[in-house]
Amino acid sequence: MTEIKNILVALDLSNMDDTLIEYTSFISDLLGVEKVYFVHNIKKYEISELFKEELKDLNLDKIIGDELDEKISSSFKSNTAWEVLISEDPYTESLIHYISHKYSINLAILGNKASDKGSGVVSSKLLRMLKCDLLSIPPTAKPEINNIWVGTDFSKPSQEAFHRGARLKDLTSAKINVVHVYNVPVQFTPYLVKEEVAPKIEKHVREKAAKFMKKLNYEKESSLKIFAGRDASAGEKLLVEAKRDKADMLILSDKGSNAVSALMVGSVTDEVFNKELPVPLWITK
Repeated sequence: MTEIKNILVALDLSNMDDTLIEYTSFISDLLGVEKVYFVHNIKKYEISELFKEELKDLNLDKIIGDELDEKISSSFKSNTAWEVLISEDPYTESLIHYISHKYSINLAILGNKASDKGSGVVSSKLLRMLKCDLLSIPPTAKPEINNIWVGTDFSKPSQEAFHRGARLKDLTSAKINVVHVYNVPVQFTPYLVKEEVAPKIEKHVREKAAKFMKKLNYEKESSLKIFAGRDASAGEKLLVEAKRDKADMLILSDKGSNAVSALMVGSVTDEVFNKELPVPLWITK
């Protein structure tokens, strides 16, 4: 498991910035981070033609940099070293990818915004492009971790996701839950009676879950939660149940295997990543 030493935080001068800065301060102290890079991308091409005259004598880089310096100084309470990086790039995803490589970023923290409400800087492209872990923070997030949910499909990548959760548990004394959502495979539903098949699938899933928990070799207390997806997708069911249980951290792997319901396969992680989240989402790479 990669140690988190350098964090990138994507800011956009919206109200979300305060939440991101406060949460980053919390997670930096928790993980013993060495440095945080706050990144803002100025898309001048979107405004330059409309306000060419008004902007010609303004140094936007300095103005925005000073504004962010003031905001971060006020809200970032951690003693972790930090730096503001201002850039002008037509593609924010490419900029974040470049900075994450240049500064050996281990974790990128992004503001969550559902795709149907505007993509912001959070997009499927980032999920595919970045090699580091991602942490997507909803506007309602509080800087605390008391109830960790780790989604699993019993694959090796989801073992890594669990180890990340276990590390956070050890640092916070939070409770940790291993969670799986299963469904009857869609391609077989015309030929199967759900009432007859569901018990067999659940039995199979619980057997796999027992083997998975044994492989984890985790001696501290943890809980196993198994849910039938029924009419909801695995991602939707996961978020609904996490909210119901008052989880305050959801951890998923960006890869997985095809086990009854492919909870961790990229398409489902991608689905959850692009939804309006009720809880911070940590994606392990």
